[in-house]
Amino acid sequence: MPENLRIGLLGAAAIAPSALIEPARAVPRVRVVAVAARDRARAEAFARKHGIPAVHTGYDALLADPDVDAVYIPLPNGLHAEWTLKALAAGKHVLCEKPFTANRAEAERVADAADAAYARDGLVVMEAFHYRHHALAARMREIVASGELGALRRVEAELCFPLPRFGDIRYDYGLAGGATMDAGCYAVHVARLLGGDPRVDSARMLTLRRDPRVDRAMSAELTFPGGASGRVRASMWSRRLLAIRARAVGEDGELRVTNFVMPQLYHRLTVRPRAGGGPVRHERLPKRPTSYAAQLAAFAAAALDGAEVLTSARDAVVTMGVLDDIYRAAGLPLRGAAPAEA
Repeated sequence: MPENLRIGLLGAAAIAPSALIEPARAVPRVRVVAVAARDRARAEAFARKHGIPAVHTGYDALLADPDVDAVYIPLPNGLHAEWTLKALAAGKHVLCEKPFTANRAEAERVADAADAAYARDGLVVMEAFHYRHHALAARMREIVASGELGALRRVEAELCFPLPRFGDIRYDYGLAGGATMDAGCYAVHVARLLGGDPRVDSARMLTLRRDPRVDRAMSAELTFPGGASGRVRASMWSRRLLAIRARAVGEDGELRVTNFVMPQLYHRLTVRPRAGGGPVRHERLPKRPTSYAAQLAAFAAAALDGAEVLTSARDAVVTMGVLDDIYRAAGLPLRGAAPAEA
């Protein structure tokens, strides 16, 4: 096994500095060694700015580089499945941004390929739900699983933020855009973390005027195993301009968490027992390592040491299935296969 994980970047994406470049400086055994983009000048400028030694014109060229062990994929949603499959075929480990694919069917195909690649070559595929690797997520799950809240009765999660640039690719149906995909995947994932895998009962949405297939806000009602009810909300432009919260209510108490997505910036965890059950408790978890650094360390440990993958391709199949069901319940078409790369 190599001593270091040499990572190539598919696309000079805006998220890459915070999600990969900066964390790599703090994570031992990880090196960012190459970047590829369709515009070579853009890739070269990105490489100079961030000290990346190799530049490739086109993603296929990077996948053919024998000095690259793994790739980080921050491409538009609709391209995730295609390039994860190509990376596995090229013998690379994959850290793929969320949402994992455009729909459940794509996720199942990728998960099948990931299972085969792991069995054959030990290749690792991880969905980049960075929040899941922070201590806050582990503590949230621990509180619910401990029984401190009693039998679970309600789970709620929301991620709402303003993105009024309607020309943004996150609003592009052809690239698997929409609020449920970009923000709702977080809400669904943390709801699953707290309550298990839900059934979607109903959903309501606000859509774009220029493309009614694309949701700018979504609210879905859920039922969890054991009978707990729930709700997830997602918005990239609605009355709820900014809200990043999760809540679990049990017979004996309630857990509330603010900013589960980026806890290194700020977070608040509150446990409120049922009346007469004791004092309200506030907890703060360490901000370091950041969620991105913790994710990258986990990816390296999985690829180099065979450590467990918390956000696996199989886990992504379940999340994508819930997202599909939300779209169906809202009367919107599923996100489809991406168009050919330009």
